Amino acid sequence: MSKKIIIVGSGNAALSAGIASLEKGADVTIYEKADKNMAGGNTKYTAGAMRFSYESGDQLIDLLKNPNDVRLKDTDFGSYTQEKFKNDLLNFNDGRSLSWEQEILVSKSLETIQWLSSHDIKFEPIYSRQSFVKEGKHIFWGGLTLASENEGVGLFNQELSAFLSLGGKIFYESPVTDLIFQDNKVRGICLGEDKIESDTVILASGGFEANDDLRKSFIGDEWLNAKVRGTPHNTGDGLIMALKIGAKRHGLYEGCHATPMDLYMKNYGGLDLEPKERKNYRKICYFLGVMINAKGKRFLDEGKNFRNYTYAQYGRKVLEQPGHFAWQIFDSKVFDLLYEEYRFHDAHFVEGKSIDELIEKMDGLDKIETRKTIEEYNNAVDLTTSFDPTILDSKSTKDIEIQKSNWAQRIDKGPFRAFPVTGGITFTYGGLKINEQGSVLNDNNEAISGLFACGELVGGVFFNGYPGGSGLTSGAVFGRIAGYGAAR
Repeated sequence: MSKKIIIVGSGNAALSAGIASLEKGADVTIYEKADKNMAGGNTKYTAGAMRFSYESGDQLIDLLKNPNDVRLKDTDFGSYTQEKFKNDLLNFNDGRSLSWEQEILVSKSLETIQWLSSHDIKFEPIYSRQSFVKEGKHIFWGGLTLASENEGVGLFNQELSAFLSLGGKIFYESPVTDLIFQDNKVRGICLGEDKIESDTVILASGGFEANDDLRKSFIGDEWLNAKVRGTPHNTGDGLIMALKIGAKRHGLYEGCHATPMDLYMKNYGGLDLEPKERKNYRKICYFLGVMINAKGKRFLDEGKNFRNYTYAQYGRKVLEQPGHFAWQIFDSKVFDLLYEEYRFHDAHFVEGKSIDELIEKMDGLDKIETRKTIEEYNNAVDLTTSFDPTILDSKSTKDIEIQKSNWAQRIDKGPFRAFPVTGGITFTYGGLKINEQGSVLNDNNEAISGLFACGELVGGVFFNGYPGGSGLTSGAVFGRIAGYGAAR
């Protein structure tokens, strides 16, 4: 008789778990509290990019939807070794050594993407956001090279198709309200008054970023001001149910993925938009200009590293500023380098022919100090080093309180544009403790029989930020582990 598995949630982690369980002959049913259009958790809100280790571009060809793309012959993917991936994670660990969960993420990243590809889930190079043309070649930087066609929506659709083709079932508008826990074993779920029994349950219902009370309790009062970038359905349901039966809390509960967002973005990424358009509320080209707070001051190193390695931290930095906002300022030298989100029809910005005209149009900040800050910054820019956005170019500032380490150009060529931003929360880092099979552990580090977890519910994967694209990879890696573990 097939093992009966219930999965709570329907995002990338849930579907990866479902595909893995079905591979092993299990009878798998997904219960999703959203309707069909809103299913998929945060996956649909992402750009669909997945970070994984690889030794050379040759390992990417079999993953591509179009391996005959004519651009490939003029593309340099470089390499992204496991050692590099580990070092990138360590940069966000605040002195912590790599966690067990991070070691698993890195070591299983390539094989997991190859596994997805074996189920006809294919990818394409991210030419528009992760490469620059240099001497006729597309040069990729930062270790992030591939994304699903049609971004997160495309990834969800491909994974759902694979799940259904293997015989999986999914029910929408079916919120799981509790776990059936008897004799120290999880024996199913509750859908309101209805009880549905199973051999195992996999929790893949996301974090608690859309729950105001939990956000305030775990992360802090100021996070009530954060824009919730992703789904409104990630309210910590799975976390609460697991903790209720004695699951072990694990990871950095005060940590979260936070991104600079358009100040006037609606919560949940703009539900009036197509999911693929919701990413256009991000504003992550700050490395090409400067960010100014309400006091008219710069407050971080915009060029500290490639934006893949800073944006998940800098959303928090913006939210910590007076009034919980900042302005991103650019001159016309970089307009053609700004991502499409800065040209989106709903992007909010002001423009001036001169710096003085621009500043007059910027609301909510000290205009005198802003003018001084820009003058100070311009005077500190190193003019002897060439600007090169394809590398950490060391074109920096000097003799200034807050340095800009790379890509520092004077803001001196009109017209000028300024974009108002705030902090947007995408997902939370605190979750549950699991073992190598994906089983949820209790406070005695013993597996809770019949209960598995994956995705944002796995604690210990991220701490003070993360390299972009790691979140979806983590979901797939731990989803696959939970799926195999539950089907054993």
